Amino acid sequence: MRTLVLNAGYEPLGVVSFKRALVLVLAGKAVVLAADELPVVATTLSLPRPSVILLTRYVRVPRAHGVAVSRRGVLRRDGARCAYCRRSATTVDHVLPRSRGGRDTWENLVACCLRCNGQKGDRTPEEMGWALRTRPAAPAGPAWVVAGVEARPGWSDYLPAAAEVA
Repeated sequence: MRTLVLNAGYEPLGVVSFKRALVLVLAGKAVVLAADELPVVATTLSLPRPSVILLTRYVRVPRAHGVAVSRRGVLRRDGARCAYCRRSATTVDHVLPRSRGGRDTWENLVACCLRCNGQKGDRTPEEMGWALRTRPAAPAGPAWVVAGVEARPGWSDYLPAAAEVA
């Protein structure tokens, strides 16, 4: 069971276990905004099982570091669609090939289908006469706070629409 944690300004901060969420609520550091049907029952008290909690004090989050580059992240960012033909993508392609100095950055990686990736090889899209459908960029915003975690049904009211794209 996972719990969505919202900052005091209702900005998504992350996802924690429901046990951690209970500790935050019991310590007075958070309040329960949404709960599951079954409560957590102890010998002396009964609490709602938190699905979404809101911190009582605003937490300033350092944004110096961006989202780490990963294959899963590139596929998620591009909607698992090939950057060249828009078919279903299962691989990642370097726009500027690694053999020519291309690096593993958000701006140089795109989702790619097996066919296009094999045809392109170590050439650039321009050399192939291809065009990128979208310009690759580093992901940003609260949608990436819950990256890699399947959003629960009760979270949709608290997450931006972009966060629901898995």
